[in-house]
Amino acid sequence: MLDVVNRRPNTVVALIAGYFLLCIGLRLAISTSLEIDESEQAFVSQFLMLGYGSQPPFYNWLQYGLTSAFGPSLATMTVLKNGLLFLCCLFYRLAAREVLSDRRLTALATVGVLTFPPIFLLAQRDLSHTVAALFAVSLFLYAFIRTMTRPNLFAYVLTGAAVGIGVISKYNFALVPTAAILAILPEPKLRARLFDWRILVAIAVCTLIALPHGYWILENLGAASRNTLNEMGTAQQTSYLTKALKGIVALVAATLRGAALPLIVFALVFRKDLPTIWRAESPWTRVIGRMLLLCLGAVLLIMLAVGATHMREKWLVLFLVLLPLYLALKVEASGVDTTRSVRPFLLLVAFIIVTTLVVVSARAVVRPWFGKLSRLSIPYSTLVDTVVRQEGAEPAMVIAADKLLGGNVRTRLHGAKVFVPGNSSSSPIEHPAGPLLVVWSDNGKLDAQPPEGLLGILKSLGVPEAAMKPQQLALPYLHGNLPDRYGFGYFWITDPSRSAPTSNLSSPG
Repeated sequence: MLDVVNRRPNTVVALIAGYFLLCIGLRLAISTSLEIDESEQAFVSQFLMLGYGSQPPFYNWLQYGLTSAFGPSLATMTVLKNGLLFLCCLFYRLAAREVLSDRRLTALATVGVLTFPPIFLLAQRDLSHTVAALFAVSLFLYAFIRTMTRPNLFAYVLTGAAVGIGVISKYNFALVPTAAILAILPEPKLRARLFDWRILVAIAVCTLIALPHGYWILENLGAASRNTLNEMGTAQQTSYLTKALKGIVALVAATLRGAALPLIVFALVFRKDLPTIWRAESPWTRVIGRMLLLCLGAVLLIMLAVGATHMREKWLVLFLVLLPLYLALKVEASGVDTTRSVRPFLLLVAFIIVTTLVVVSARAVVRPWFGKLSRLSIPYSTLVDTVVRQEGAEPAMVIAADKLLGGNVRTRLHGAKVFVPGNSSSSPIEHPAGPLLVVWSDNGKLDAQPPEGLLGILKSLGVPEAAMKPQQLALPYLHGNLPDRYGFGYFWITDPSRSAPTSNLSSPG
């Protein structure tokens, strides 16, 4: 393995590409049903908007572009996610090559990215915007380091583009370039790059990319921040001191959980040289180390300011992803022998990520054998196929009770517009120009009655009550031979009334 890395440095890139191709293949093989984030993307990919609620729009825009080119499908969503993760590793490798002279350590730093649970576990279950932000962090890290080591106009433009992409991928990304600026201030040679006229070009590029969504944020500040603040536990009715203590404990615990695996892997491989590595430093270990600490410190200040009491590893992975590069820089600064490090490192990481991938992929098939079900077992594809077969046609429009249902239906009905009532991530519900399918489910309960909200919408569209004849389907779960059935209800309205005007039934803001 050592000779291969030295003679063919792109081998590691090929192995990582093979891993993500395996991720794509297994996801497409296990189930046609979608997870929550996948359903969200399938639904919102119908609409090109400046903002989609509490998350920035970059991932949505990419999904919209792929969907417009190739149609809505699980394949386009899976390829986008794993493609961005591969690009994250690729730009991380480019960044590592700028500051590491040892090719073996460049390979270890790159593979180290895959040791974070949000990347090898959560992303293969259900992540989207965090994936885009990880790509942006790696792109920024490469552009930033190149600007510091080989400054030219291209490097500054790339840095500005990376920052612009980052802030419209995930709002907390803004901490990364802020920390980078502060981290180089104590280094005179690097600090001079901040006063180069080309930094104005970088700022202009960043502004052009971020400005459209920035305008939307000014008009929809509450929608952009409300969900995140609620998830962080800011609404808890406790004293400030209690919140502060809970927030500190939550941040420390999430940091330890998020950093544990890369630290353990590096420690196992270099266990004999840990004291030497611990003491070693270089200008770039100082810069990357400061960036990491500044990002975590900023998160703590934000948590204390808003009274947040919850923190998740996936929120911190944008900052902790700096850790493999920092550790590789420490190893190089120590001067320890790395000739026997690549093989055990790659084998250990490969065992962790491939085993996890197989387990995550197999759950949809194996769990029903034991009477346990997941969203991947819900027969959404069977629902659509059954309705189309029974009615003898595809609908021109679908109104679904929620985005999970709407997104799944969308991937099976490429020609139909899908709407979800009371949703701010879509355009207003249009008046149907052909057969209308209205579908709902109450967590799979049989004979579930149509929600009042759906009935109200149909009335506002001018659909007569006589046309609202609920039909029920009890369909077998995907995989396994469980006797239970999952229940759906639907209306099929062949000739919706055309008398009512177009209604704006989406939630404001």
